[in-house]
Amino acid sequence: MALTKERKQEVVAQYKDWVSQSQALFLVEYKGASVKDMEAARAKVRESGGEFHVVKNRLAKLVLKENYEIPEGYLENSTAIGFAFDDVASTAKALSESAKDVDAFKFKGGFMGAEILDPDKVQALAKLPPLAVLQAQLLGVLQAPAGKLVRTIAEPARGLAAVIKAKNEEAAA
Repeated sequence: MALTKERKQEVVAQYKDWVSQSQALFLVEYKGASVKDMEAARAKVRESGGEFHVVKNRLAKLVLKENYEIPEGYLENSTAIGFAFDDVASTAKALSESAKDVDAFKFKGGFMGAEILDPDKVQALAKLPPLAVLQAQLLGVLQAPAGKLVRTIAEPARGLAAVIKAKNEEAAA
């Protein structure tokens, strides 16, 4: 069914909104996927803080070419885009898990910032831990030197206290 000019403008505006809010975009071919498969993938991606939508290639190309140089094959055949609004790694992981469950899903590539992602880079992102885990790891790395410094500064005082205690026990005995 053909879209009216007004509807096309609405769709393009929606695509622009999603792209502007996204930290990354993941393009997926879904040819042969059932409605149930698509709904399951959408649910997983929403849990990760993103969106997953089937797009019209021609209209998506109009929007994406404003921000990116689109490699050949990215917007051909059936295309759905995963929009990572909050956590790029979690959205990539959700799509990767969906691709494992559904043979019809194949990564075409994606975009993150100004970088063009090939399917291997998208898979590498999917293997990263979620943002909260990365933040906790970074905090641990940042706190380690401070903890060592406190222990180093406190050690002479501990040693002095041990000597005084030993002298007191020796004098008491």
